[in-house]
Amino acid sequence: MKLGYREGILYDKKRSNWDAAGPRPINWSLWYPAADDARESDITERSWFQKATVARDAPIRPAARPYPLVLLSHGTGGSAAGLEWLARRLVDRGFAALGVSHHGNTGIEPYRAEGFACLWERAPDLSYMLDHSDDWLGDLSGHIETARVFAAGFSAGAYSVMLLLGAVAQFSQFDPSRMKSGGSRGPREFPDLADHIPTLLRTSDVFRDSWSRVSQSYRDERIKAALVCAPGRSVLCFSEESLKAVDAPTLILVGDADTAAPAEECSSWLHARLRRSRLRIFGGGLGHYVFVPEGTALGLAFAAELFTDPPGIERAAIHDEIADLSAALFHDSDVSAMV
Repeated sequence: MKLGYREGILYDKKRSNWDAAGPRPINWSLWYPAADDARESDITERSWFQKATVARDAPIRPAARPYPLVLLSHGTGGSAAGLEWLARRLVDRGFAALGVSHHGNTGIEPYRAEGFACLWERAPDLSYMLDHSDDWLGDLSGHIETARVFAAGFSAGAYSVMLLLGAVAQFSQFDPSRMKSGGSRGPREFPDLADHIPTLLRTSDVFRDSWSRVSQSYRDERIKAALVCAPGRSVLCFSEESLKAVDAPTLILVGDADTAAPAEECSSWLHARLRRSRLRIFGGGLGHYVFVPEGTALGLAFAAELFTDPPGIERAAIHDEIADLSAALFHDSDVSAMV
């Protein structure tokens, strides 16, 4: 099946960007089944990630019913491109996939402490895309389902997806008042994050406003099932009461050697508090970054640790299995709703 691809940017006028200079930007990428006669081309930009050829702005492949949509939320400091591996595999299995790059917490723009600290701002990015689907669907309107959708997230993206399912955060993982002596003060991409928060609370109206919304509900009832990949310690901030109320089917995947988001500490903890979840721990010494794409020569040169797996592990095969598990989850949830 040929892979259609479109991208663009929308602006959420109800939320400011972190500079207080305009509305919040939401960069988006859409992958979908392209018409059989669409012309594909290689991705020409230099990238750390291996990517498939795409048919840019191509017509969609006709189907008997609209393609089910999967929303994608990347890991902290990443981008929508970091889940291209999952998007194209879902397209091969009959879905469309829409990813966004979360402002201030994405590698396509300068990192911002605000974007890393206020992870709850990521969930409304995805809901905004559904609320304003006419602004990005164009001639694809009627061919992609936006009223009943699914979601998938990796690491911080898993946190975003859980918010959409109804999890409610009680506090920020990096709230300085809750930090333990000698503990991590930020993620790998922003290791001194907690040290920035007191200053931001004093100087930034935008940050203070966001910080005050930490415990708001971001549930989106259009999300009917979710894939949660390698959820990190941020999920430990969710109230257990809110997790017990989540009723959407959830599949939690994690590697057995994940040191950034240890399986027992994070994924198992979350699984034990969800009524309709399944947990799969991949063996073989798999780490956190098995959920990012295969690397190019450029990626291996600059960040080999992101793209190197234990001997005998083929990352593409793991990705194929994840896509099969995801498609089965979403398909079963879709069929159940129609019965």
